[in-house]
Amino acid sequence: MTDLLESTENGIATLTLNRPERLNALSPAMTAGLSEALERLSTDSGVGAIVIAGAGRGWCAGGDVKTMESRGADQTFGDRAEGLRRAHRLPLLLRRMPKVVIAMINGPVAGAGLGLALACDLRIAGKAARFGTAFARIGYSGDYGGSWSLTRLIGTAKARELYFTADIIDADTAAGLGIVNRVVPAEELTAAARALAEEIAAGPPTAIAMIKTLLNKSSNSSLEQMLEYESYAQTLAYTTPEHREGVAAFREKRTPDFRGAKE
Repeated sequence: MTDLLESTENGIATLTLNRPERLNALSPAMTAGLSEALERLSTDSGVGAIVIAGAGRGWCAGGDVKTMESRGADQTFGDRAEGLRRAHRLPLLLRRMPKVVIAMINGPVAGAGLGLALACDLRIAGKAARFGTAFARIGYSGDYGGSWSLTRLIGTAKARELYFTADIIDADTAAGLGIVNRVVPAEELTAAARALAEEIAAGPPTAIAMIKTLLNKSSNSSLEQMLEYESYAQTLAYTTPEHREGVAAFREKRTPDFRGAKE
């Protein structure tokens, strides 16, 4: 059984974490598959958005605690650090790639799994979803950029509380904090995530990529820097066939066909 499933339909790529017996805990095969798929899909003009789902009743439980001791037995400190550096290319890839990535969270998400979810652009959760940093429960400090992402998403005070206590929160609490964008009944989760992905995929791909870059830059830039970045991006967007199609559609009172826009 492969640890990652992939399918594409109507411009939406779905990557399914597929270790349901371990609540989709990360494995080397899964992370390698995710990295390869995301790299490839990032330049696939036929894909407008990406959804990451979890098989079974969980989304991603983070690292596989049951295999941690055996996997690390013969590793030096340097080996383990280098392994984490390689693994950390995944959250960087999610953040930097031009396509919008949606985490469709059906159940428990914890530890590195939470970091993975936070690296996605948007998160939709079913009512059964549960969220936890988890690291303090097993004497770990954290990885996958979760400390960076969570602090920027919900503020330092609440992020510290969730890291220090490793408390588990439900989907509605996560939505209230801003960790997830939407909460829907479990039976509506797939349809809701797909509808959002289709809405984004129908948008102007060049402009969407620029918007994602601008929003990423805003985390560590001054207002003056952002105004300069926006000036450049907006001027570049003005030259695209997508912009011309958007203006034409507005004038003609029709839905724009951004994907079919040509030079």
